[in-house]
Amino acid sequence: MTMLENVKRTVRRYQTWPLSTGEKQPAIDISHQVLLYVEGLSVSFDGFKALNDLNLYINDGELRCLIGANGAGKTTLMDVITGKTHPDSGAVYFGQTIDLLGKTEAQIAQLGIGRKFQKPTVFEEQTVFANLELAMKANKGIVSTLLARLSPSELDWISEVLDTIGLKSHYQMLAGALSHGQKQWLEIGMLLIADPRLMLVDEPVAGMTAQETERTAELLTSLAGERTVVVVEHDMEFVRSIAKTVTVLHQGSVLAEGSMSDVQSDPAVIEVYLGEEQ
Repeated sequence: MTMLENVKRTVRRYQTWPLSTGEKQPAIDISHQVLLYVEGLSVSFDGFKALNDLNLYINDGELRCLIGANGAGKTTLMDVITGKTHPDSGAVYFGQTIDLLGKTEAQIAQLGIGRKFQKPTVFEEQTVFANLELAMKANKGIVSTLLARLSPSELDWISEVLDTIGLKSHYQMLAGALSHGQKQWLEIGMLLIADPRLMLVDEPVAGMTAQETERTAELLTSLAGERTVVVVEHDMEFVRSIAKTVTVLHQGSVLAEGSMSDVQSDPAVIEVYLGEEQ
């Protein structure tokens, strides 16, 4: 695969962001302080119920952690929210009035919903700065994306994102030379470039060093408030360090919800998931 083909393929993940297109995000009705409503959601794959009448409510500006064993429904839930999977039944609303189930993946992204997958996908042969620039200009033609000049406001925004993700001193480094943790931060930055309202982040600290994990906790905590951040993670120490509210999924439903101490002391959670880790 040529470098240009690789750029084209990776850019598609960032093609639909409002900042890239110049389109404004629609007003989101959060008069009840809830940004995301998930109600009665069920998804089946060949008879297996990945989600089973799932109800979930995420408040505007909160940092929510989702935990659960493999197969609990975490990835399927994010697939439904982002339009990758259509459910058998249920409802998903962004604010009180925007029905996400009636929208495509591109339309959902344009609303200000971003997703970071577990494995970072960055342009390894491009610099850190160029990765952010490509993500910002992803909706333009591939040649103009590579050649277009940045405006002063765009340069300021890239600088701010570099500060946020802690890579300002590495802006000229090739992304392929970054550590695993730094690549994760860069991909978070590639989402931040679009100024998303809701960020879905899948296992952000898998494979990280202790120092990188601590920095990632600081980064995600700093993003909450201005944005809503939903984190799927298996590292319980990391979850303890960032979460005010934890939702435990089991067999496609919510098993328990509350503070980390609350869910750790829940007998059902101990039995099916946490075990001796409490």
